Amino acid sequence: MKTIYLYNSASHKKEEFIPNEPGRVSMYTCGPTVYHFAHIGNLRSYIMEDALEKLLRYAGYDVKRVMNITDVGHLASDADTGEDKMVKGAQREHKTVMEIAKFYTDAFFDDCRKLNIKYPDVVQPATGMIGEYIKVISSLMDKGYAYFAGGNVYFDTSKLAKYYVFNDHDEEDLAVGVREGVEEDANKRNKNDFVLWFTKSKFEDQALKWDSPWGVGYPGWHIECSCISMKYLGEHLDIHCGGIDNAFPHHTNEIAQSEAYLGHPWCKYWMHVHHLNTSHGKMSKSSGEFLTVSLLEEKGYDPLVYRFFCLQSHYRKGLVFSWENLDNARAAYDKLIARVAALDPADGAVDSETAAAWKDKFVEAVGNDLNTSLGVTALYDVLKADLNGATKLAVLDSFDQVLGLDLLKKAAALREQQAAPAEGAEEIEALIAKRLEAKRAKDWAAADAIRDQLKAMGVEIKDTKEGTTWTRA
Repeated sequence: MKTIYLYNSASHKKEEFIPNEPGRVSMYTCGPTVYHFAHIGNLRSYIMEDALEKLLRYAGYDVKRVMNITDVGHLASDADTGEDKMVKGAQREHKTVMEIAKFYTDAFFDDCRKLNIKYPDVVQPATGMIGEYIKVISSLMDKGYAYFAGGNVYFDTSKLAKYYVFNDHDEEDLAVGVREGVEEDANKRNKNDFVLWFTKSKFEDQALKWDSPWGVGYPGWHIECSCISMKYLGEHLDIHCGGIDNAFPHHTNEIAQSEAYLGHPWCKYWMHVHHLNTSHGKMSKSSGEFLTVSLLEEKGYDPLVYRFFCLQSHYRKGLVFSWENLDNARAAYDKLIARVAALDPADGAVDSETAAAWKDKFVEAVGNDLNTSLGVTALYDVLKADLNGATKLAVLDSFDQVLGLDLLKKAAALREQQAAPAEGAEEIEALIAKRLEAKRAKDWAAADAIRDQLKAMGVEIKDTKEGTTWTRA
């Protein structure tokens, strides 16, 4: 196995990655709450987690990754107040909660497919684990870590020797206690106690309810990830991933309840991906800064351009999104594909020894706390190296097992397009010119209609600073 180093949010330092079981990695990813489309800020976390999983596999580890789907219990406030997000989504679209969950789960994984994010080995909706939640909550009550008050079951944080595990995060990322403007829950013994199970005494209009020892009700948000992880990955977890905003309270509460239940340390390494920011701050649904993969496509961007944009930065730094920055990433990605397309696969034979040496260098670079920007740099280093075309393509294809940019596939398509006769090119160019006239006249409906016409002809267009380019799909 190649050596990997990861920054551990729990220890606050970079550590050599040593799994609980040699050669095997158990990895848990916090999945989406499927009440709306995922915005590209959410998807940055999944891109970087995907790169980590692929890096570990590339380095020789056998990885099992599990993801939950939150389809019940995630309330609008971290203080266990407000509407269930799933109920809110169902009311917004006049559908049932399960219809909403199915639609947005499918939409999420469709976005993941477009971004070359690997489908997890296990995907578990929260609603399929009610029995496990009741079992764990009952055990926590028996052990004195949980109590029943006002119709709900709460975890008692005062029983812990240490509660704040991730306490060196910025204040904006780590809100401690009851937030200003949030009505305090009088049932709680301590301000940081959190709900394990709600009953019908709270939120009478809750759509999904189950029988339990404490009355008819539904689980809190935090209990699902602990139970799903333990069911599929056992009592000792190697890596738990998520966005930085999950560190508190979600991941903090997961550790509290899991270790209280198990009686021993639970997860060795915590990986937190930082925010995608705009000029106005963190991109989020609540702020109105809501960009989706579909919207990027409508504006002519290949979703892999966004993946490339994310890989050029470090996951533990905030990434600033702007259309100018995305345009720069697109220009760089297109040039990279063009350089790969210019390589001749028939130029020599693959030098396996040289390719293996490059692979070792790549793992050493990217394996230093998932430094994907060095991985991107390595692509250019290969292109500049004194190697024959066949070896360069083999090495680039090897690196792309981690980076997921479809380099050889895109390059082959470009070579095919360049070699194909320009049949219908005059008609396409005329339509593009007509679309440009419509845009100058601010006739957006006409411009969109022409774009749709071109798409129906199997033509993809991209608007750049230098003008509009087109390719056959």
